[in-house]
Amino acid sequence: SGRRSKRSQDILNSISRRIWGLLVLDEVHMVPSDMFRRVLSATRFHAALGLTATLVREDDKIGDLNFLIGPKLFEANWWELVAAGCLARVECAEVHCPMPKDFYRQYLAATNPIQRRLLYVMNPTKIEACQRLLRQHEASNDKILVFSDDLFALSVYSKALHRSCVSGSTPMKERMRVLNEFQHSPTCNTVFISRIGDQAIDLPQATVIIQISSHYGSRRQETQRLGRILRPKGRVQIDPQTGREFAGNASQSPNAFFYSLVSPDTHEMYFSSKRQQYLVNQGYSFKIMNSETLTSAESLPADEMLRYSTPEGQLELLTKVLSMTTETLESIVNNDSGLPSSDEEAEDDLRRAPALRRAGTLAAWSGGLDLVYTEYIAGAKAS
Repeated sequence: SGRRSKRSQDILNSISRRIWGLLVLDEVHMVPSDMFRRVLSATRFHAALGLTATLVREDDKIGDLNFLIGPKLFEANWWELVAAGCLARVECAEVHCPMPKDFYRQYLAATNPIQRRLLYVMNPTKIEACQRLLRQHEASNDKILVFSDDLFALSVYSKALHRSCVSGSTPMKERMRVLNEFQHSPTCNTVFISRIGDQAIDLPQATVIIQISSHYGSRRQETQRLGRILRPKGRVQIDPQTGREFAGNASQSPNAFFYSLVSPDTHEMYFSSKRQQYLVNQGYSFKIMNSETLTSAESLPADEMLRYSTPEGQLELLTKVLSMTTETLESIVNNDSGLPSSDEEAEDDLRRAPALRRAGTLAAWSGGLDLVYTEYIAGAKAS
């Protein structure tokens, strides 16, 4: 209804009545959005300080910070922070997962952009590559977060691999239980999570990110997900100059890993290259891996073989994707429940997507097929 509780309204009134000396804005890249602009205009202050690790937006509003807050005064070099032990040393990789012939044939023939997207996300080779990576890193006791923007894919992957899953529809009590087990239990090393894990979540134990689907070409989302594993890791060391302790990496080898699973020769390749631009500008590099290097490493035990690794299982999965109605497909890509919409920043990517056309008559769209009209003539007597 838009109504606030009395306590919330009292807090807002006390904020707007006072003239503040210093206003500190964390995640300042969100300020140019319409909602945060209204909050900023209702607050009176003498000076403002903005903080962010991702000074990037997908729209044209990032430049508005120059007059809303002020010019950029300082930007830390990420690799200097890595060398100082303030950030983990991350190895980034883009894993190419070729689509099976039947999937790729349907991808080329599909006219619905949502269905095309779901086909390259539900690529069975991706599922097997994800399984291989989980097996490899869980053997090293790594803590792994598997991200997916598509809720259907999130459900299928987590059920096929028998791992916990957290999304916006997960009850808060269950969500806190799963995340608490992930942080403290040695038996829970992997959690599948939707975009609710992009920000405002503290999981310092995480050391591996596997990304199976994303929000189009959002550079900020790519950086935020990398940030989930940037907490310093390794033994506590002492700075010889200052005598202060810090968690450093004794060697130059990576102690955190970021994998992005991509279906080659699809539109996902374009989105993936765009998403990496901001991190590349910060000095990161993405090595290219082929899923065949994972699948040929060692054969899986018979009890761990996935149904989707067989032609019959792949056909079953393909049939399930192709049988979805337009309404079901649209509900799959809707924002995760309980999460603010990020469509404003995705406008640039959405404009590139082809329009979704539906056949119908004007009478059907206006509701004329389901209504009965009664005509009245003023002054006429009933016969």
